[in-house]
Amino acid sequence: MTTVFIIAPTPALRAGLRAMLAGDGLEVVGEAPAAALAPTADVLLVAGDDPAGTARALAGEEGVALVALSEDARLPALLQALPLRGWAVLPSDASADELRAAVGAAAQGLVAVPRQLAEQLTGGRTGVEQPAEPLTAREMEVLGLLSEGLPNKQIALRLHISEHTVKFHIASIFAKLGAASRTEAVSIGARQGLIAL
Repeated sequence: MTTVFIIAPTPALRAGLRAMLAGDGLEVVGEAPAAALAPTADVLLVAGDDPAGTARALAGEEGVALVALSEDARLPALLQALPLRGWAVLPSDASADELRAAVGAAAQGLVAVPRQLAEQLTGGRTGVEQPAEPLTAREMEVLGLLSEGLPNKQIALRLHISEHTVKFHIASIFAKLGAASRTEAVSIGARQGLIAL
């Protein structure tokens, strides 16, 4: 059971957050309008006008995890500098599922931020980019057979083409996916959803 202490300025906000956290192995053990006392819980859920100030006030609470509801793009840098076990930043309008997932991640020592914030922090899109030039239908077939571990000769027999043509398709797949080996091409193809393993 993961215990959560809610720090939010108004009773209505605290009650709403408590309701959103109900179930899923989470137990709200207390709540307060400010971080005057150092609460004992696995995760501190901070909402309101100044989550950064609350986080600073709790800086001495080594080993605690913190989830902040805020749109402040500077908050992740502050949280990263604190001795927290794990942390998460969510927008104030996060859903109950997102809030429970963030609390669970922070409790496990992970860092969680929404995709849009992650893109701002990393300076671009997250995840694997799609190839600049898409694979042709035949290249998709060859990639699928590569994922089955077939050698060039077997691929040629299955597709009724020459081994030379198979080698040409594999070279093109490598170039388009930025892969250096058959294994890497299959791995990239799977991450991009081009093939199913």
